[in-house]
Amino acid sequence: MGLWLGSLPTLKMNVLIARDRYRRWVRTRRCNPSIEAHIIMTNDCAFSVSTTRFDEDYAPSTSSRATTNFANLARGEHRQQNLRNALTMINNRFNDLVSWDNPGQDRYRVELDIISVDLHLAAASDTGAFPLIEVLDVQILDTQTGTRTAGIVGNNFSSYIRDYDFSVLLPAHAAQAPGAGVPEDFGELHGQLFKKFLDSEAYQERFAQPPVICLSVSTSRTYRRLSNRHPVLGVEYQQNDYSLTDQYFAQMGLTVRYFMPPGSVAPLAFYHQGDLLNDYTPLALAGTISTMESFQKIYRPEIYNANAAAAEVFQPSLEHQDYSLTQVEYDRVERSQLATTQGKFTEQHLMEPHGALLQQWVTASALLPV
Repeated sequence: MGLWLGSLPTLKMNVLIARDRYRRWVRTRRCNPSIEAHIIMTNDCAFSVSTTRFDEDYAPSTSSRATTNFANLARGEHRQQNLRNALTMINNRFNDLVSWDNPGQDRYRVELDIISVDLHLAAASDTGAFPLIEVLDVQILDTQTGTRTAGIVGNNFSSYIRDYDFSVLLPAHAAQAPGAGVPEDFGELHGQLFKKFLDSEAYQERFAQPPVICLSVSTSRTYRRLSNRHPVLGVEYQQNDYSLTDQYFAQMGLTVRYFMPPGSVAPLAFYHQGDLLNDYTPLALAGTISTMESFQKIYRPEIYNANAAAAEVFQPSLEHQDYSLTQVEYDRVERSQLATTQGKFTEQHLMEPHGALLQQWVTASALLPV
């Protein structure tokens, strides 16, 4: 069920109020009226949140982003066995990480919900909501006491606009200007929308802490092991030449640290706000690690299911041959093709009809008088 942050009539009222504020400001400040569009966009968007349980009976909805790890797993002849095997991997890994007072390593069960976020524009009321992002929310069930503990929201990160930026906008820019790098404002719109969502009532009323996104390290970078160790996150790695993904997440207000948890064979990238090591409980961190490491073993076994652990100086590679496959079927080629398909969907249904308004919105809060 969707959780609305205000109705579209309320959004339109906010637009009228903002416009009136602007006109009164223009009369007193003799301001250039060309910035009116920027100002009226500040209150012209809202977010809704819906939740879907991710279990062995999960089936992707028609609105779910098809390139998500969980949607990719839930297709095909063996979809239910795929899901069951993936969930078993997650639970086993969690109990391995949280071994205290857990002699049988079977005390805990990880429960996952898919959090789908839709963007609503007052100017696009006739076309309905546009799917913005999908993340995972983790709950930990203690089967011994029956209590549930909140984990971390985020973990996996799927975004239609990110698909557009990397699969449509970036290749087009490279074709027009070879060797020119990335567009100057690459990722800015996506980052502003993400930060706006975190500041919204839709997020604040539902989640007590900022998200943590946990992804694979980059195959184009070299990571060096440090002496710093955390009991759950493990040993820290570092690299100072940030990848394009690192820079993209920085636009979202997230910094990155790299840790290889105990029993892992490669570091993971943790994108976060605040103090990653002290803001979250050991159980919460273990929930994120067990979930995302399991997905990465399925998605990138060459790195995360390798038969030897990362060395002190580590260069991840998908060409690595000494690895094991999981008991989960996964179509990596299909996933990459779907990213382009969904990037073009975003271009057609969001960027072409509403991109100019969204770009104006990015700078609106800086222009709006107080």
